[in-house]
Amino acid sequence: MDSTNQLLKPVSTKINEEGNLEIGGCDLVKLAETYSTPLYVLDEQTLRAICKDYKDAFNAYPKINMMFASKSLCTMATSKLLFDEGFGFDVVSSGEIYTVYKAGVDMSKVLFNGNNKSFDELALAIELGVGRISVDNFFELSLLNETAKSHNKIVNILLRITPGIECHTHEYIQTGHLDSKFGFDLTQVDEAVELILNEYKNLKLHGLHAHIGSQIFETSVYSDEIEILVRELARLDEKFGLKLDEINIGGGLGVKYTKDDCPPSVYTIAEIIINKLNDCISKYQIDAPSVFLEPGRSIISTSGVTLYTIGSSKQVPKGKKYVAVDGGMADNPRPSMYQAEYVAEIANKKENVSSKKVTIAGRFCESGDILIKDINLPEPEEGDILCVYNTGAYNYSMASNYNRAQKPAMVLVNNSQSDIIVRRETLDDLILHDEIPDRLRNND
Repeated sequence: MDSTNQLLKPVSTKINEEGNLEIGGCDLVKLAETYSTPLYVLDEQTLRAICKDYKDAFNAYPKINMMFASKSLCTMATSKLLFDEGFGFDVVSSGEIYTVYKAGVDMSKVLFNGNNKSFDELALAIELGVGRISVDNFFELSLLNETAKSHNKIVNILLRITPGIECHTHEYIQTGHLDSKFGFDLTQVDEAVELILNEYKNLKLHGLHAHIGSQIFETSVYSDEIEILVRELARLDEKFGLKLDEINIGGGLGVKYTKDDCPPSVYTIAEIIINKLNDCISKYQIDAPSVFLEPGRSIISTSGVTLYTIGSSKQVPKGKKYVAVDGGMADNPRPSMYQAEYVAEIANKKENVSSKKVTIAGRFCESGDILIKDINLPEPEEGDILCVYNTGAYNYSMASNYNRAQKPAMVLVNNSQSDIIVRRETLDDLILHDEIPDRLRNND
């Protein structure tokens, strides 16, 4: 069965009677006029559809816990929407913890992850009642125990392990291979468990956590990961008498950024995971564990598009034609970081207009600020609105103020209604935290 992560465009995308692209019942050209560009647009219908896919696909395993990977997109509005859809949250910073807290999320359904959590972050997680902390290394075990002790709390934890699985994705988003900055090596697990059992009395271990990467198209890696995690549960029970009852298998399912991308369906992945779980439960003779799943990109990416206004253009003699937009690497750093590819359309030009091959350049002062290389578009003109698809994940969350650019606004669209969920930064926002020392002012 197909699922929403396999779509290139939001489910509500269409061309309206005026010949413009429309998402969520909202004309994209009018959205650009109303809110200015660059503009992040999220389609609520698509977001809720993929949530339903995940819930339906994993319905056959009763002990499943959906945890949205907040690093892909973390705003109060999206957190509220996803919580209402039954999701918990995987968070990786005090900022993400605070955002979901202020959105009204039940903090017992939040897991705090990361390889170098600070004392202040751990203290905040404890004070706000974060349900699980995934411990990444020996330093954190000691620090967390001391922090928990100072708060007179017993903290529920998972141990994050490195399962030694490499998936074929960009090296920067592989996290499960042996030479990784994340997690305990399997040879270190026993030492960590002994410390928890014998010394760190303010920590309660519930299970193991692993994550194998991001933008994954392979299916066998999930089976391999479950085999390792369940085998470890059985081994720790045999050696220490530990009845651990939770595994977190991370997320990482891919999405369709280009027409050539063929990510697996959520339903296909669910069938593989559930079948493998049942096989391993029988093989290793353990009780069925609670399973945490952390989809991020596959939940939010397809829901999002980014709108830009086309400005200048340049025809290189005997070379490319560059078409510049009013955004670029500050609002979408993925092409320069990961060589990511995207599909785009001009929102105000009908599909049957003859096309021209162009390269979409950003406005920032870097030669590498190229959003899309060699894309066929109807002859782009100054003032046209460019719609870049599949930008819901890791665009806003990785955005910067490079060149002192203001971060774009974000709107949520549904049933012909648009609502601001992140306001556009102003020039005063840019200098809000700047200070001029008095000794410099005295020279005026």
